[in-house]
Amino acid sequence: MTLTRLSRQKPPSLFITVRFLTRHLSTSKLRDHYSFQPPPSLSLDPQKSKSNPNSHKKQKPKYRPPSSLDQIKPIYSDLPFDFRFSYTESSPTVRPIGLREPKYSPFGPGRLDREWTGVCAPAVDPKVKSLEGTEDPNLEAKRKLLRGRIQGAPLTEAERKFLVEKCQRNRNKRQINLGRDGLTHNMLNDIHNHWKFAEAVRIKCLGVPTVDMKNVCKQLEDKTFGKIIQRHGGTLILYRGRNYNRKKRPVIPLMLWKPQEPVYPRLIKTTIDGLSIEETKEMRKRGLAVPALTKLAKNGYYGSLVPMVRDAFVVSELVRIDCMGFERSDYKKIGCKLRDLVPCILVTFEKEQIVIWRGQDYKPPEDGHFFTDREFFDDPGCDMERSDE
Repeated sequence: MTLTRLSRQKPPSLFITVRFLTRHLSTSKLRDHYSFQPPPSLSLDPQKSKSNPNSHKKQKPKYRPPSSLDQIKPIYSDLPFDFRFSYTESSPTVRPIGLREPKYSPFGPGRLDREWTGVCAPAVDPKVKSLEGTEDPNLEAKRKLLRGRIQGAPLTEAERKFLVEKCQRNRNKRQINLGRDGLTHNMLNDIHNHWKFAEAVRIKCLGVPTVDMKNVCKQLEDKTFGKIIQRHGGTLILYRGRNYNRKKRPVIPLMLWKPQEPVYPRLIKTTIDGLSIEETKEMRKRGLAVPALTKLAKNGYYGSLVPMVRDAFVVSELVRIDCMGFERSDYKKIGCKLRDLVPCILVTFEKEQIVIWRGQDYKPPEDGHFFTDREFFDDPGCDMERSDE
């Protein structure tokens, strides 16, 4: 009976239990005896904490994000050439007929001491107002002098082979990709960044610029002051030079965005020179029906395209190149390069095809020189011959 009665009684509530413990702990002497006193380092009161021995050192200023209201000093660069967005896909000899937008520098307002003409930033006259970005002939001599000073003595055959082997894919993963825009201005900065860690850098070229690999190699050596020591297809090995000093690398202001392309004259006219309107229409119709010489792969290597077209013109006056899947601007650039290198006359770009005509008085060029598929540049005397050319 007693156990049953005790089990029926309600347990004391939580409030009563907490009140009982609080009353007894507040009056206990153990709390005063074993009370915790925080050390000065953990004290919240800064006055009680000890003074920092390194307080005499200057504190770092807090980070403040840059503001457009700050005065930006223009970057001064003494590189002896005009700044362009692409050095391989734009030519100083071709003059645009207008601009698609107002002249706004891709380097940003007030960030460069050169004036942007809409096409380039000339190195000669910083106040130039027209699109005529002609270079001073003295700049070419200055570039050669600067490049010769950086390159120093030519590499021996053993040194070349060592650098080439060091840049192979199985030993080095570093690589710069040169694509549809060709050698761009910001790519110059990437090449110098790679030269911080290695004497040579591997460059992979694909797409439209590979139609004229001779121009790609020339512009790379001219704008970077380096030297190509091997070429296999679209893969180049670019050497920085014996006297290259990474601490004295040139100042290359970066383009913050891609500038708008200006308006150029039409590549294909309504009537071909020397033909009537009916003959032009008939030629375009026949050109689209001609069997395709080749079908280009998108972002492929087109180094053998010009010799193929020259050989095809021996037996046929019209040549069609299939460019299905290409951007319109890409196969227009390919057609423009073929017009200058073969040379030939552009007929049409319809249906993603390039149709070209050899002309009435076609003669195969005798002095046309093209690179072979593989060049090692192992002969030091070859360097002098190429520099003289």
